[in-house]
Amino acid sequence: MLQVSRKFEYGLHAVIYLATKGLGRVVTVKEMADDIGVSQEFLSKAMQSLKKAGVAISVQGVKGGYRLGKSTPEITVADIALAIEGVPHLMRCGQKASSCEIISSCHHRDYMNSLQQKINELMAGTTIDSLLHQIHR
Repeated sequence: MLQVSRKFEYGLHAVIYLATKGLGRVVTVKEMADDIGVSQEFLSKAMQSLKKAGVAISVQGVKGGYRLGKSTPEITVADIALAIEGVPHLMRCGQKASSCEIISSCHHRDYMNSLQQKINELMAGTTIDSLLHQIHR
């Protein structure tokens, strides 16, 4: 069945964690990893991807760490997915048609592309702010 990568999952947890701490609060990867309950090394890699995309900002120095790079209404789940995984695709042909040896006889390609489009729309329409509202119900 479909499953997101652990790196994406950790990245989403980290962004929500940072959001609960406030836009300007700087948090170390160790603190985040300990509080979330994930591998510090793996979370660090996710944070580097989020930093590169501008979703998170790295603060250097003794009180360094990470903080959000944008406000929670500006960050979507799609932003996190793109930062960590690149353009999402369910099947190999969704990324590159030539990467699939059975593309000429595939009868469900249109369905899978439609499913991918719906997933993309859902992720693009889901902000971190909306996820925070679901948490605080």
